[in-house]
Amino acid sequence: MYEDLGFEKLLDADGFFAHLLGRSPSGADRKPLYGPDLPVVLLTGGPGMGKGRLLRAVHDRFARQVPVIRLDCASLVYVDRAGPEPGARSAMTEALVEAALLLHTWRGTGGAFTFPRFFAGLAVIATGVADDTGQAISTEIARYEELIQQPRLRGLGARDFWRGALLGAVRKMLEVLAGQTFGPYGAAALTALLDSLFERLTPRGEEELTRIYGEYPGAAGQPKHGLRRLAADFRTGNERRGDAERFLFRALREDLEAAYGGLGGWLGRVGRPGLLLDHSEEPLGERLLRAVLTDRRGGQRDRVVIVGTARRADGGDFLHGGLPPRAVAAFRPADGVPATWSRRRDPEGDRGPLSAGVLLLRMPFLTGDQLRRATERIQLGAEREDGAHRRRITAAVAQLSGGRPHTVIRLATAAADHRMETDANDRAILDAQLHHPDGAPERPVTDVLLQELILDQLPVRLRDEHHDQWLDLLTHLSVAHDPECADVLLRHHQAGRVLRLTADEVARLLKDTGWPSCERHFIGDFGLRQLLVHRLYGLEREGAVWYADHHLLRDHYAVSEPRGGAFRSVTTHRMNHHLVSGGVDDVVRHLAATLPGRPRQWCEELLETAQAPYPGGADERRKRAQGLVRVDGPPLRRTVDQLLHAVWLCEERTRPTGGEMARTLEQLLRQLSTMDFDGAGELGPTATEWSQLASNEQPLLRCDCTDELGRRR
Repeated sequence: MYEDLGFEKLLDADGFFAHLLGRSPSGADRKPLYGPDLPVVLLTGGPGMGKGRLLRAVHDRFARQVPVIRLDCASLVYVDRAGPEPGARSAMTEALVEAALLLHTWRGTGGAFTFPRFFAGLAVIATGVADDTGQAISTEIARYEELIQQPRLRGLGARDFWRGALLGAVRKMLEVLAGQTFGPYGAAALTALLDSLFERLTPRGEEELTRIYGEYPGAAGQPKHGLRRLAADFRTGNERRGDAERFLFRALREDLEAAYGGLGGWLGRVGRPGLLLDHSEEPLGERLLRAVLTDRRGGQRDRVVIVGTARRADGGDFLHGGLPPRAVAAFRPADGVPATWSRRRDPEGDRGPLSAGVLLLRMPFLTGDQLRRATERIQLGAEREDGAHRRRITAAVAQLSGGRPHTVIRLATAAADHRMETDANDRAILDAQLHHPDGAPERPVTDVLLQELILDQLPVRLRDEHHDQWLDLLTHLSVAHDPECADVLLRHHQAGRVLRLTADEVARLLKDTGWPSCERHFIGDFGLRQLLVHRLYGLEREGAVWYADHHLLRDHYAVSEPRGGAFRSVTTHRMNHHLVSGGVDDVVRHLAATLPGRPRQWCEELLETAQAPYPGGADERRKRAQGLVRVDGPPLRRTVDQLLHAVWLCEERTRPTGGEMARTLEQLLRQLSTMDFDGAGELGPTATEWSQLASNEQPLLRCDCTDELGRRR
């Protein structure tokens, strides 16, 4: 129902993918983008941005018109299939075989594909089976024979020759092995297979294998040597196996290219074939991407459309070859179809970074209009008493999702039957129960999102020993501001562990996973931080863990060196944690005592102190800001108390503020400006500035994550 949410322009009849594949979803011709030197397209964006959803939508819409297949590089099935024969298979070869088998079943325009070049490479590595007998080698090769079987009614001479030559070579090899009374059979099988194959090759066939396997490292233009070295390298493993796998992938693409060549291909085939690699940030996906990018950097050309995924905005470290990231061609769907792309020419030539062959497609956050329409559409089936409540739900979804499409869908669906009090914190909808259409038990939407956004998408480079604690560590880090703050929490919560994560390592892992950074918040994504803060408060009754973490940081900054990190001073940093851990009255006394004589610096400190999450439970900030809660003390202290709560309400950004709180801010600041203390008159301009910001739902203190929220409104 929501497969195209945010992707409408990419998927329509004249969108990016229609021109990339050369056909519209209805089958109409489209002028193909780019030339024979195609970029590898990487969909970039962190968890919840819809990379996998977009790949599924591309497959579902276009696979009837052009041969488009999708592989999940995070699937363990390829590792499992390779396990029984580690000397003759790998996860990558199993993924390539699956791709070839899927294309072999293509029944659209032009018919099925066969893979003789690819089969030749598979046959030679099949000689490395663990059971070094002729029967075992024969059985392994038989796994791939379907790839050269001809579809009915499509007996073309050139393809028939390939099949005859290859199967004839296999039969001859078996005859040789049958006459051999002792091992090693693998070496004899490889020699017999290659000798027989090249005896049967016509000059044209040998030319084809020379063009591919003659370029194998160390082959010196001799395809027989290339195939022999490929088999040896595959058995050796490590980087040498990587060369073998890369050439197998190249052979598969060469088979696809050959199917489009000649008169038969020109008359019978349309568009471009596509390989969609979901979760290609995983090791298998990186190997596939590295292989095709290396080949294309070296001058190999084919028409296969390769679309992968990357969590990091720059595509990932492997694209940059250990060098500082260079500019990579990129676009966003709102930019329309990028009409031009050309390979960046680097001075290193064929040793330059792989990023020169990439086009990054930045996955879009939902705009304010898209988010409202999606939320309202989901809410249509729910019973609602009034439009105001629907608007309240829509606003809460907008803030907590940060515009991430997956989070929008989950929150709006869960909130459809959730009654939200007018004065509630937005985080109240995180307790809403999410119904599962398959009949599974309901779960709070916050648990579902944390599972899907964090536990199901662990950082690729996170060591196994940290998997069980990753969510808990991030939960505690939701109250941290900077690396020092984060390290205090990490040391405390990893006490007793031999292998520990540092703040620097966690920050790098978050970046690799696609989460943004912020100079004022260690967890730099606003929506993720709200999920984690909500979980932290609920870990124990009455927020015991929440208060313990804030007390830990408060006490640290009480004895810390005079460095504030993300704050102007260590005192302000301490007051921030004291404010949200039960020390409101102490913070009010401190602010009232430090205001006279320094109004400008004081206003900056007030904003930093109040930029903090509100604990769970009843939220009385609005009433206290408006003076509806009795507070003792002189007029200055009472006014500062009201102003602190008004600013806190505006700064947390999980409650509607708008005109009412804007007027309260202005009134309180002007009230302070008339009091008898040094510098009071300087608060007048601040009253106007803050009031204008609050009335437009803008943050009073800007940071990266609040700026991002503002851009998506």
